[in-house]
Amino acid sequence: MDTKLLTLTNNWKFHYGECEDAWYKGYDDSSWEDVTVPHDFSVTSPFSKDYSSGTGYLRGGIAWYRISIRIPEEYRDKKITLVFDGIYKNSYVWVNSYFMGKRPYGYSEIAYDISGQASFGDELTQISVKVVHTDIADSRWFTGSGITRKVTLMISEQVAPVVGGVFFKCDSVEKDGKKTVAKVSVRNEIYCGVAGIGKKKKTKVISQSTLLDNDGKIALVMQGELSASEGKTEIIDLSGSFKSPKLWAPDSPYLYTLETRLSVDGKSYLVDTRKVGIRTFSFDPNKGFSLNGKSMKFKGVCVHHDGGCLGAAMKKEVWRRRLELLKKSGCNAIRCSHNPHMPELYDLCDEIGFMMMDEAFDEWENPKNKWSTGHNVYPPKHQGYYEDFPMWHEIDLRTMIRRDRNHPSVILYSIGNEIDYPNDPYCHPMFSEMTGNNDNNKPAAERQYDVNKPNMERLAVIAKELVSIVKDEDSTRPVTVAAAFPELSTRIGFIDELDVVGYNYKEHLYEQDHKRFPKKTFIGSENGHSPEAWKVVKDNDYVCGQFLWTGIDYLGEAQGWPVRGSSAGFITTAGFAKEEFFERSKLWGGVGLTQKKSDEVTVELWKPELCCDMNLKSEFIENHKEIGYIYQVIVKVPENLPEKDILVQVTGAGELAGIDNGDLSDLTPYTANYRKTVDGKLVIYIKRMATGKINVAVREVIAEKSNVLAKINI
Repeated sequence: MDTKLLTLTNNWKFHYGECEDAWYKGYDDSSWEDVTVPHDFSVTSPFSKDYSSGTGYLRGGIAWYRISIRIPEEYRDKKITLVFDGIYKNSYVWVNSYFMGKRPYGYSEIAYDISGQASFGDELTQISVKVVHTDIADSRWFTGSGITRKVTLMISEQVAPVVGGVFFKCDSVEKDGKKTVAKVSVRNEIYCGVAGIGKKKKTKVISQSTLLDNDGKIALVMQGELSASEGKTEIIDLSGSFKSPKLWAPDSPYLYTLETRLSVDGKSYLVDTRKVGIRTFSFDPNKGFSLNGKSMKFKGVCVHHDGGCLGAAMKKEVWRRRLELLKKSGCNAIRCSHNPHMPELYDLCDEIGFMMMDEAFDEWENPKNKWSTGHNVYPPKHQGYYEDFPMWHEIDLRTMIRRDRNHPSVILYSIGNEIDYPNDPYCHPMFSEMTGNNDNNKPAAERQYDVNKPNMERLAVIAKELVSIVKDEDSTRPVTVAAAFPELSTRIGFIDELDVVGYNYKEHLYEQDHKRFPKKTFIGSENGHSPEAWKVVKDNDYVCGQFLWTGIDYLGEAQGWPVRGSSAGFITTAGFAKEEFFERSKLWGGVGLTQKKSDEVTVELWKPELCCDMNLKSEFIENHKEIGYIYQVIVKVPENLPEKDILVQVTGAGELAGIDNGDLSDLTPYTANYRKTVDGKLVIYIKRMATGKINVAVREVIAEKSNVLAKINI
């Protein structure tokens, strides 16, 4: 049987608050709220000054999710794997009353083998999930709460790759006479389950990986076999080469399809299908970065994971609209700040053409300051991932690498962001006083060396360990960090094990540190928006590029009530370009944005523009009928008219998912069906809940009456 993937989107039950018996299969959840997943229960509550400014003045808490699914009898002897792309945070999972495990980190993929706990045929399988996010000052930015990413049920034969067990590599692209030859390899980690028990101790497994081009034609077939021991994971390495490969690059993101099949006891079945790319790259201390043999600069932006009014329950189609706009600015790279993002974002970067810095952590074994009553308003709180880092960091880091290592877009792995921030909490006697790049209002005592605080030399030890973990899972990509205070950290071994050194806001140190570390390659991992910051990159070959803080506004890290987010981007949370967007397009050589002028209010349903892969041209037509798909309705008011108060009514097979105008001081609840335009614009998100027609009425509210501006039938 070919491996099947079933996305568990609808039919979830949700309860906000503790419910200690909800793990029990027979628990009556009929009174609970019906929701779809992904789901973020933080944004379904009003803003409150009582919550943390760091996480956007939105609630956390304890909540439960439950779903009953029917698994056909024919799958009884198959392997059943339950995969969560992300649960924020401290998740506890039960299947049919059996406890499967917990996971603290809210950004990690979680997989449970539920073959032994699942029910089949007419008996339902009950999945219960508890989420504990009571420490709402646990982050410097908005996190969201709940099952914030996709959930998948994977059904496979007992002999199949483990989760993350297929690893495709482009080993080289070389000239062979007048033709180009690509050498590639595939590593398959195959678990040999119960098949054959009682018959033999070894199972012969034939593994075949086929590379297909966009026309479905075979570019390469690789095959090998092994004798697998039952109950064990075995590794088989395949390799091959083919001529005239089409290379992946930001301006031509060509993708191949890799199909992996296994044959056991004469039966052949498909176990994995994924998109892969052929590209080579290098980082040179003097020449900088090259992709496919051509010198290139990273014109990057940092992004957080939220979708404005959607919170952390983001969808691929919403990211697609954002990335299309970033592409027009000349941007060619994304830094996933400061945690692994949803897998669909990586898919989109592969498809549309963005290079990626994949980042694991914002803190290690000690807490950073978390602002809860306004940015840099003392005293801070000290909640966060550091509580779980000692026990979970290796598992979480390996999970990220194994999940993302097949993406051609992923160029760099970052093991941490600003871990070396001065006196937060690490310090060193080498500096009697230290000031970081974001230390406004910091008391003098907090800048002083304190012998009782942790010594920054400890970071070099942890960095070495993290680098070794990354290299153990993937040695094909360089490892970096985003360093905050290299004035000290470069003197105590922090960067010694790194392949590429990332500096945050330290353009003035590039020249001297290039001389100090002639064998190191440097990149701007976080930078300001000034033309001068870009000029340093453009004028120095050895600087590989920059990542602006940020490309898109985000929730949290708020200056103080009523502002509930950061306006650091050149695109709003609603997905609209600011004035700076046009200046950035000129600096980076982007195509810019053509503004359509109209004398009337326009209401339009957004559709994708950039479809680089032939298979993506029909994506809107194919996917928008799926339950959970989010349509984006764009409202624009011409400059000669005043702002409009907009009311939205949705009937039929959909519901209103949110309205966003990009104003981070607007305290209108995200669940409201009304909002005022800002700079003449807002976006309306409509979620499909069933098959059938969706009717959307967009109305203008004047005094206590409303007039229909437009009706859209989807």
